[in-house]
Amino acid sequence: MALVNVPLSVRLGDENEVLEQKLEKLSNRIRVACPGIVQSFDSTKQTVTVKLAIREMVSLEGNPYENLEIPLLQDVPIYMPRAGNFVLTMPVTVGDECLVVFGDNCIDSWWESGKVSNQLDYRRHDLSDGFAIIGPWSQPRKINSYSTDSAVLRNLNNDSYVEVRDNDINIVTPMKVTVTAGSEVEVNAPTVDVNSTSVTVDATDVTVINSPTVQVSGASITLAATSGVVLSGGGLSSIDAKNFLNHVHSGVQPGSGNTGGVV
Repeated sequence: MALVNVPLSVRLGDENEVLEQKLEKLSNRIRVACPGIVQSFDSTKQTVTVKLAIREMVSLEGNPYENLEIPLLQDVPIYMPRAGNFVLTMPVTVGDECLVVFGDNCIDSWWESGKVSNQLDYRRHDLSDGFAIIGPWSQPRKINSYSTDSAVLRNLNNDSYVEVRDNDINIVTPMKVTVTAGSEVEVNAPTVDVNSTSVTVDATDVTVINSPTVQVSGASITLAATSGVVLSGGGLSSIDAKNFLNHVHSGVQPGSGNTGGVV
């Protein structure tokens, strides 16, 4: 039957169907973003091997649709917050969830040189050009005790964290920074300055300060202890420029009188 004998509505319907089939075929080839699961991490290249977490529904050669797993994505660059001379890094482990975002063009030349480069291949939105944004999570991996009124850098157990709160009339806790550690806090620096109107150190066991020289200065210094204060040392120990370890007294006399002052 000649095309001119086919009603216009039928011809338009056929053309629309053909166009939709072409668009569907094209959209199936375009990759935009997909959740994935990390299979391995290369800490030297800072890349991951990723299994996409959504199977592809395809029909091969007119056969019924079936769900097929996409082959593993190899050497996928990772994303971590980074700018200037600073970067926030976290240990990437097998099983971590991520979002793989696919580039518009082939990224190979940029990936090798870090410069504006020509495309080595004319592929677009291809599985080979993904970036793994580490962090998105599914419901089975949701975070317990999520804070809704502060910024927190923490572990998942929530027993080690740095928390920053801001002033807000709706928040009972005032602005402060809290550092909590499950076992130990270590500070290493040539110089550590603590400037505050008030400093309190509470220890349930022992407080140890090891230093070649310890200087404590203030308008008033009070040492209080329920079982006494012990000062020990092999060198010169003085108060108000007077030696109180290896010292002598003046005005010594027999009997019940007191000695003179420290010499």
